[in-house]
Amino acid sequence: MAHLFIAATITTSVAAANDELVKLALPLYQVEKTIEYRRLDNGLEVRLLPLAQRQSVAIASQFAVGSRNESQGQTGYAHLFEHMLFKGSQNAPGDSYSQTMSALSGRFNASTFFDYTNYYLNLPSNALELALWLEADRFIRPSLTTDTVKNQQQTVLEEMATTIDNQPYIRPAMEFLLKQVQGTPYGHAVIGSKTDIEQATPESLNQFHQTYYRPDAMQLSIVGDIPNSTNKWIDDNFGQWIPPTHSQPRFTPLTVNRETITAEIVDERGPWPGLLLAWHTVGKTHQDAAALELVEAYLLQSRASLLAQSSLVDSEQLFYYSVPLTMEQFGVMNLVMVPRAHVSLDQLSLNITALIDQLANHSVDDATLTQLKRDWLQRQLSRLDNDLNLAISLSATQERDRLSPLTGPWERIQAVSNQDLQRVVKTYLQAGYVRLDLLPPWYIRWGKALLEWLPMGWSDSLEEQVL
Repeated sequence: MAHLFIAATITTSVAAANDELVKLALPLYQVEKTIEYRRLDNGLEVRLLPLAQRQSVAIASQFAVGSRNESQGQTGYAHLFEHMLFKGSQNAPGDSYSQTMSALSGRFNASTFFDYTNYYLNLPSNALELALWLEADRFIRPSLTTDTVKNQQQTVLEEMATTIDNQPYIRPAMEFLLKQVQGTPYGHAVIGSKTDIEQATPESLNQFHQTYYRPDAMQLSIVGDIPNSTNKWIDDNFGQWIPPTHSQPRFTPLTVNRETITAEIVDERGPWPGLLLAWHTVGKTHQDAAALELVEAYLLQSRASLLAQSSLVDSEQLFYYSVPLTMEQFGVMNLVMVPRAHVSLDQLSLNITALIDQLANHSVDDATLTQLKRDWLQRQLSRLDNDLNLAISLSATQERDRLSPLTGPWERIQAVSNQDLQRVVKTYLQAGYVRLDLLPPWYIRWGKALLEWLPMGWSDSLEEQVL
């Protein structure tokens, strides 16, 4: 009888937790019901989300074009072209776009990734008609001159130098990771190569635009105070945009080697050793993507992650960070760690392997899984309070979630079981990983090795003086 009572208690507790999540997710369903969905005859996907008590609108436009679309000799074109779209169009030459938006107190920006390029802005709702006209003009009729191309080439090269080449370890580490998927659409950096950027011309960039900037590759989302004439303005400005006759490129999931690979790089500018670990996972369209997202949060991402908890007492790393990379057909879980003076890189690697083995051998309990789902849900709900973030999220909708952009991802998270977490850990994390040791000059390595042999109190004291 006792066993039956315990089983019934656990079942009741799980049901109560599920009921709590269902109630917590209600705002996603309520907001989603108010979205107006349209697909224009030319294939352009439109989502309008009117929100009460707003005096502004957020506009997000995402194109299914990124670095994976680039051909040999044209790496970095997607990112460079993103810059060009702020530098003039047929009816708004030069800096007219930026000047107009600034005059309207508008906030605007863009970003490029492997799979997509997105553009977003926030401005007063009484300027929406003008904004849609400007957006359509630059997306459909960009004006690329020799001077503006040269100017933006220099801007991109300066960005490359600042964020990559002038930072210790970054360039060789990036190239090493990309080499693991060499020969695939994901085998080169989003920012491209210096040579390809320098050799870009207005003609080659215009050809890139004509090939990949097309209405059937675009998602347009508008959130906030939406005037009644908005659909007419969209039709007037985007409706006559004719897609090219060639079809959009199609990509397939990457087949990767998950055996353990180890290597090291030495950078004379490196101030201290570091450890880079990476695990090849899956793309966002894969059936295991939701479970892996929760696993990453549990292991590395959240404040209550296993790694964070293990660092609360006698931390063996000075700091760590992890930025998950989830593309459409490929994913990477990664972790960079900087050791304490008395801790070796080998020890840090063993610590992470132990956490992964722990999760593979003993999956999380129901309460922990519920908390992981609750945390995921809270992050999604927070987007409802930020019109621009919400618009960007809507424009990044997967085709399978076309009519359920908010609840589709949640329902996949909700369906993840304890067994799913354990299975994906064994399949994608225990199978093998990439380890790259980031090493400073020999004299720093020698000093660090010496500190590892000293008593902990001595090494900690010297660590503070050195760092």
